[in-house]
Amino acid sequence: MKRADRDPGAVIAAPAKPATLVVAAIVLCLGVSAGGAGRAKPAAADPVLPSSGLNTASKASKAATLLAAYPEQLERIEDNILVWKKDGSQMGFDDGITGKDFDALLEKPDIEDQFTMSYPRGDQTSPPAKNFDPGRFRNDSFFAKMYGDCSKGEVAPHLVNVAWLPKKGGGQVRVTAINGVDKKLKAISDELDALPDRFTPYLVSPGGTYVCRVIAGTERRSAHAYGIAIDINVPHSDYWRWSKPNANGTIPYRNRIPNEIVRIFEKHGFIWGGKWYHYDTMHFEYRPELLTAEQGAQARTQP
Repeated sequence: MKRADRDPGAVIAAPAKPATLVVAAIVLCLGVSAGGAGRAKPAAADPVLPSSGLNTASKASKAATLLAAYPEQLERIEDNILVWKKDGSQMGFDDGITGKDFDALLEKPDIEDQFTMSYPRGDQTSPPAKNFDPGRFRNDSFFAKMYGDCSKGEVAPHLVNVAWLPKKGGGQVRVTAINGVDKKLKAISDELDALPDRFTPYLVSPGGTYVCRVIAGTERRSAHAYGIAIDINVPHSDYWRWSKPNANGTIPYRNRIPNEIVRIFEKHGFIWGGKWYHYDTMHFEYRPELLTAEQGAQARTQP
């Protein structure tokens, strides 16, 4: 749960047309489209935050982490105002509302709320706790400012093609060049291409990258709409909406994606939807601020 302190005087400076590969299965299974607004928004069965995995860092620490993750985009955070480098525009960092439950964090997160939960880098060894979804809280204004609003045609000019596992015949995918996401995905592809053949079925025929759409069952913009996400092979993946809840209402966790694949994505700044209680194991998205925050949390806990 968010801390109430406001750090009013803090000042933190930042360190100095091929078709998109979108498989029909992912569109049909997730029920998504650019015109998906207007759907009923399902609330969490229990909107209480998990008792563990919450980020207890100060607001100043979270601000510093955000600036370090996007040094080419963000200038500083001063008096609770985020200042952008490219045009000097300003955006609030913390809306001052404390005690938000899970649903409120999903629907109306401020920028600081994106750090509510600490993303656990490393191998997945147990199912996530109920409502533990680090990375699912996204402030749409923040991402639209950084990558563009796809409904206004602002994302497409920055998209580039990346050869996906060329040694294995993976075709091409299309992601944004902003923040070097395309270069990072190429590095991921090169490392995945070198893995033994037993990993190939999870990776070839990816489910999709860029598509201007909302998240299934919501009016919230998907990370795919910013060109920063990739879904790997759908038939070898699992998604929480495909599962029938247990008798007690909890969602049974399922995953078939090997840790070897996840490690490579995380190495290059991509988080994995398999670390979420509302899991989406095909999904990876570029969120370096969450991986940087996780490394900082580890350092603070070491003796």
